Amino acid sequence: MAGVRRPNRGPSAAAANRAALIAAAREVFAANGYDAPLSMVAKAAGVGQGSLYRHFPDRISLALAVFEDGVAELEALAAEPGATLDDLLTLITEQTIASTALIEMVSVPPADTRMIQLRDRVADLLAGALEEARRAGRVRADLTADDLVLAVGMLAGVLAKRPAPARRVAAVRVWELLRRGMGA
Repeated sequence: MAGVRRPNRGPSAAAANRAALIAAAREVFAANGYDAPLSMVAKAAGVGQGSLYRHFPDRISLALAVFEDGVAELEALAAEPGATLDDLLTLITEQTIASTALIEMVSVPPADTRMIQLRDRVADLLAGALEEARRAGRVRADLTADDLVLAVGMLAGVLAKRPAPARRVAAVRVWELLRRGMGA
């Protein structure tokens, strides 16, 4: 059976291949870090490298597609009536536990303008929720959305150095410590 290839379904497979690549990248990056070989992503998605590069010409394009799903989830949560800063930080924490490599990537000063735009969308979501928390006296008056993005980056840095089973406990402790400094 060596050399047996799957039939090429042509353009009709494009959307399914793209979705498979994004899902595979999320898993591969989470397990092996952002620098994992892209060939590993293509293999996990069940597509050839040519398909990967047709959809995502470079690593950052693939990472942005993965992030886009997470940011869309955050935007949906932020749009819910009664959503709080704690709700957003809880979801970001869950996303960070699942994929420290990707979250860590957006929390450092990015060089790619697309990454800056994505980071700014997250900061804007946090800023909106932060204002409500500030009015309610739950956070310091001088706390900024950039401070929160920095805190998420610190969280990602800590979690990246922990095995997956230990990340949740570490995340709880990190937020306990950070909230002391953020509190009113």
